[in-house]
Amino acid sequence: MFIEVIKAEYIDGYRLLLLFNNGERRIVDLSNSLKGTVYVPLKDIDYFKQFSIKFNTVEWKNGADFAPEYLYEIGTVA
Repeated sequence: MFIEVIKAEYIDGYRLLLLFNNGERRIVDLSNSLKGTVYVPLKDIDYFKQFSIKFNTVEWKNGADFAPEYLYEIGTVA
């Protein structure tokens, strides 16, 4: 089974509550994952909040995203 993000909600800071296709909800803190030029805009909290679910993961307007498997791995069970 491939892990997919099916729902995402902003919590605070750089934390998201994600629902995966296996039914698990995990809290993901991306504060230590915003490295590299594509992630620079996400350091602005207002920009960070403007995500959507696209291609089974969380994505931002500039094309920045994270593999759903990575999000699942770093998340803590909610």
